[in-house]
Amino acid sequence: MDLSALSLFNLVATHGGFGRASRATGQPKATLSRRVRELEESLGVRLIERGSHSLRLTDEGALLHARTESLLGEIAEVGQDVSAGPGRARGRLRVSAPVFFAHSAMGRVAAGFAAAYPEVQLEVIAEDRFTDLVEDGYDIVIRVNPRRDENLVGRCFLKAPLIVVASASLQKPRQATGKRAAETVPAILRAGMPEPAVWNVTDGRRDLSFHPRGIMWFSTPLLIRDAVRAGAGAALLPRSVLIDELASGELVSWGTAREGHVEAWVLHASRRLVSPKVNAFVNYLCDFYAEASHQPPPHRT
Repeated sequence: MDLSALSLFNLVATHGGFGRASRATGQPKATLSRRVRELEESLGVRLIERGSHSLRLTDEGALLHARTESLLGEIAEVGQDVSAGPGRARGRLRVSAPVFFAHSAMGRVAAGFAAAYPEVQLEVIAEDRFTDLVEDGYDIVIRVNPRRDENLVGRCFLKAPLIVVASASLQKPRQATGKRAAETVPAILRAGMPEPAVWNVTDGRRDLSFHPRGIMWFSTPLLIRDAVRAGAGAALLPRSVLIDELASGELVSWGTAREGHVEAWVLHASRRLVSPKVNAFVNYLCDFYAEASHQPPPHRT
């Protein structure tokens, strides 16, 4: 297969037409059309249905575009890395991060990373939807408690305990130790998750139990945190994303969960050549949190 013709085909497919691809790249429209036709002849299939004013990819063309666009991008990226020198982090780096983590921490992380690697153009997208690295064009995804995926590898950079947290204005129930039933508290819960029967926590001196009575449900931890700050009720959230609120006294901890924790992982595609910029971000993020916790993060293989 002629990789040059394949690259031009992908340009046409990406820009949605020969004219647009020509204007965007400076390649003559006639050259683009001829090279794509040569590629079709060599493969023995039609890749593009040409109309008088528009074009569309055939099923074969759509498959070829989906399977080769990112691969050609990787080859070009490797060439840039080689010409720039071994191990030099440079170029655009797209990262997908959960909304709560992005809002609470990624600003500080990104600022430090940009200072350490000024030749990397970092783009962080905050979203809670499940993203596909290849289809959505990301280099890295950050996921909380991810399921194992043979197509992804990475490192756990944060293992955070869960705490029952409430506004300082919300009175903590008085509770006796022993076999007394759990105290009922107004609770803000995650939408779509099963309602827990009890929150078992420890405050460092004694074990406590609270029965969460759901009063509102939200789809993201960010909304849960804001409702807790407004005094609506208590919630079970990771301590690591509440550091500022706990330090200021705006929120108070009623205890650390005796079971369960949150793991945050930084992941990239296992089949891809790992570029210096990806390695740099993974290492920086893990070092950032390892320094904060003084514990080396585990590796994922």
